[in-house]
Amino acid sequence: MTDLEYMDQAERLLAQVEASCDRINDETDADIDNQRVGGMVTLTFRNRSQIVINLQKPLHEVWLAARCGGFHYKFDAGLWMDTKGQGEFWESLSRYASEQSGQALRFGA
Repeated sequence: MTDLEYMDQAERLLAQVEASCDRINDETDADIDNQRVGGMVTLTFRNRSQIVINLQKPLHEVWLAARCGGFHYKFDAGLWMDTKGQGEFWESLSRYASEQSGQALRFGA
């Protein structure tokens, strides 16, 4: 993957995270605050816990930090997959956000 291809896919992912937050806020009472600064999106939940998603350009990865730990994702065959075999980005984000918010939340492209 070239740097340009990585940036295209990674920027698309961050935009989809923001759009998912907007959709979730419209459809539920989750009230997720999302703020983007450059290549980083911070999700803040009512209980003040956070999930941080940021781009790691030199490694062509996306990192996700949640209360339960930190995870690295690489784009492979059209999906962002955990580099240690822990699953796909959207499934993981949905699980961690649900745990931190205390309600079932579904993120996705």
